[in-house]
Amino acid sequence: MCGPGTMDEQTMAQVAAFRARTGTVGTSPFGPDDEIGMLNLLTPETMRLVLGRADPGHMVDLSVDLFVGMPTWTAGGEPPFQIAMTHTPRGSVVDDPIGVGPTQNEYVAWSADQISMFTHTGTHIDTLNHFGYHNKIWNNFDADEHLGSLHWRKAGADVIPPLVSRGVLLDVAALHDVAVLPDSHPIGPDDLHAAARRQGVAVEAGDVVCIRTGRGGLWPDPAQYLPREPGLTVAGARCLAEAGAVAVGADNIALEHLPSGDPDNWMAVHTFLLAEAGIPIIEVMDLERLAAEELWTFALIGACLKIRGATAGPIRPIAMPLLDR
Repeated sequence: MCGPGTMDEQTMAQVAAFRARTGTVGTSPFGPDDEIGMLNLLTPETMRLVLGRADPGHMVDLSVDLFVGMPTWTAGGEPPFQIAMTHTPRGSVVDDPIGVGPTQNEYVAWSADQISMFTHTGTHIDTLNHFGYHNKIWNNFDADEHLGSLHWRKAGADVIPPLVSRGVLLDVAALHDVAVLPDSHPIGPDDLHAAARRQGVAVEAGDVVCIRTGRGGLWPDPAQYLPREPGLTVAGARCLAEAGAVAVGADNIALEHLPSGDPDNWMAVHTFLLAEAGIPIIEVMDLERLAAEELWTFALIGACLKIRGATAGPIRPIAMPLLDR
């Protein structure tokens, strides 16, 4: 599965992972203005082919719900998810916020709310400005030139296109005949090859690859879901990148195994995929139903919120069986 396989020369030339150098941000094969990396491999033609094979009568939601107390990344001081009412039916009678008087406030039951959240909360896609090296991100965009006071001016969630692609599920937990992989289990090329062989699938250029560790089955218990995550190694990530994956996702919150296996880099898989290979990451995916139905390949669609310059966008990916699988 690792390497170009049957990939044609033109596609090989567009896969940045083949030229990736550790500790150095990648230069895009799609030109100096590129902000989306390998997502450029998703073209109108490839999307039409996938949608033409999809069964819209059978949809599997791959996202989790958002709620107060949910597992989320707060280790670096990031805020937890919060929701609060801004208007309630009885409160509007008391406050008369828009000055329509008690009769209308009694008649029109008005409810509204607001949320506050870290952008990397729940099911989300990491954009290519999330991690880099030495003040630079993917395609050599420099923070001194492209990072303002509020957000990046390059490679944010607002430029991520809707995803329409073939998805591939690699169920590494099932490979090891466990519900959940052991703490900090490193998923490298051997696990990925073995899972693909067991399922009779292969990763092809243009695929979104989803890795099941089993942590999704522990959602939403923070004490079980968050600590010492099993996940991808850099070698495993390189394997998928060189096979032509356009995005890599998983059912855990970090994608990679933690603590890091690299003593010099606490997020070695993130920096490889995002900064070197130009591959966005989808985290906190709900893969349990896909695994239960053994939907190893499927049509995947999803779009993240267009938050200008954001390092992540909440996303609701949907899987549909392929009619000719």
